[in-house]
Amino acid sequence: MSSLNDQQKHLLFDYCLGLTSDEETAEVKALISSNEEAAEIHSKLKAALSPLDSMEPESCPDTLAERTVSRLNSAANSGRIQLEQLLAREQTKPIAVRSQFWWNLGKLTAAAAVIFIVLGTWFAPLDFARQRYQQYRCSKQLAGIFQGLSNYVSDNNGQPPAMALAAGTPWWKVGNQGKENCSNTRRMWLLVKGGYVKNPANFVCPGRYQGRAPQLGDCDVQKINDFPDKKYITYSVRISCPDEPCVLGNRPIMADSNPIFDGCEADSSTELRIRLDDELLVINSSNHNRRGQNVLFGDGSVRFTKGRYIGDDDIFTLQQMGQGFEVKGCELPSSESDNFLAP
Repeated sequence: MSSLNDQQKHLLFDYCLGLTSDEETAEVKALISSNEEAAEIHSKLKAALSPLDSMEPESCPDTLAERTVSRLNSAANSGRIQLEQLLAREQTKPIAVRSQFWWNLGKLTAAAAVIFIVLGTWFAPLDFARQRYQQYRCSKQLAGIFQGLSNYVSDNNGQPPAMALAAGTPWWKVGNQGKENCSNTRRMWLLVKGGYVKNPANFVCPGRYQGRAPQLGDCDVQKINDFPDKKYITYSVRISCPDEPCVLGNRPIMADSNPIFDGCEADSSTELRIRLDDELLVINSSNHNRRGQNVLFGDGSVRFTKGRYIGDDDIFTLQQMGQGFEVKGCELPSSESDNFLAP
């Protein structure tokens, strides 16, 4: 029996948390059926996770999960003994059972301890656990944005938020507050301005390592026409072809930030010139440490992809964009099948 490598172990963990694609699910099922170590890991993880089946994800505060992962990461980086000591202390802490919520939270804490004991045996450090948590929070934010978008459509005779762009008009200048439409993000700002997405911070991916943008007050929101700059929206939004229908079904409509435009500043006095090379045509979004990107689809589903392709289409480039192509920030898709998500 061959020993599992780290990639296979991570795949098993993802599978137990429901994070695998159909292709990865088939791969991990085959692995479990053919490898005793994989079968044992799967069995232990499923047993550890079973107390969570009766709990809604929303019943566990984000700050609690964030602190738990942070402390475990710190202990794991300090050494195996420190990790085991931390877990031992957490398991022996008394839990005051004051209500059904706290009883469930006690079950959650116990389950988390078991999970991380198992993980501590296989993986060190545990930074990947923090990444998985941020990936999950990001997907929930995108789902929340979709709910706001759906409410906007319902209130506006079935029409999504739109900003007309004349031919040749730039769409990359996020933060420009002039009267002219020169940013693809202005229509998303309508969701914030109209209260359909209550917290503007939901447009900043939790996995973005450059830091969170400052909070915006209600007065600030109403005074401006777009997100103040790119650090306030770290997602890319679909740029539609002129004849595209309003209902997009299973087509991607938002995703983590397009890596082609990393470091691109929105300045009305400049022109965009990005020459595509081999690296820019393959790298993933910077939001999740280049591991992949969450993609929101027109039916409200969110999927994490480890590559940039949905089917045979790259969501971060137009079909005309290849090696050596110079992106000027005014290009549009020629058909609705050419998915393109950009600032």
